[in-house]
Amino acid sequence: ALADVAGKIYSSLYFPHDNRATAKKPDAAAISLRQLIDEMKDVELIVISAGTGFDNPKLEWGPELSTISVNVIGFARVVNVIVEYFEQRGSGHLAAITSICAIRGHGDAPAYGASKAFMSNYLDSIRHRFRGKNLPIYVTEICPGYVDTAMAQGASLFWVASVQTAAKQIVRALKARRGHVYVTKRWRLIAWLLRVSPYALYGRG
Repeated sequence: ALADVAGKIYSSLYFPHDNRATAKKPDAAAISLRQLIDEMKDVELIVISAGTGFDNPKLEWGPELSTISVNVIGFARVVNVIVEYFEQRGSGHLAAITSICAIRGHGDAPAYGASKAFMSNYLDSIRHRFRGKNLPIYVTEICPGYVDTAMAQGASLFWVASVQTAAKQIVRALKARRGHVYVTKRWRLIAWLLRVSPYALYGRG
């Protein structure tokens, strides 16, 4: 849906890539993405919409490793390629989808929240890099709450947005070149509560 909505505004191309393969062979994404850029001749905006996560209350190592491999190693490698390209180009716009879970840890999904925090911090670091180089390259962090996809699991879901609603809000943020956006907007309140809640209250369980 994001690709469909964006296509009405940008000359866009959807590029499917398995970040699990990237974690095992870090140069796989670099080669594939470079080939895509060469085919398109010029790319102004790249949106990273890839990630995985599992409820893992037993802390089994397999799901943790898979999550870290995709959301940390695979993500960082793809960002590295994009940064190199945009710096050579002299301008551009990098956007990536993180999660509201980046703000605080989650006992049932430790690797997911931690890896999303890595993604958020990494994007912020890249933003500072571009500013330090005085380059007109924008970085947008897209921080969703619950969206009606396979990633949204559990019986206690609330404020679940449709894919179409989420996509429209994301595209508006991209057009405005915003640095950070919550999807949907009311998740800003949850983000604030997560940040200010004392550990004695948040960690109760």
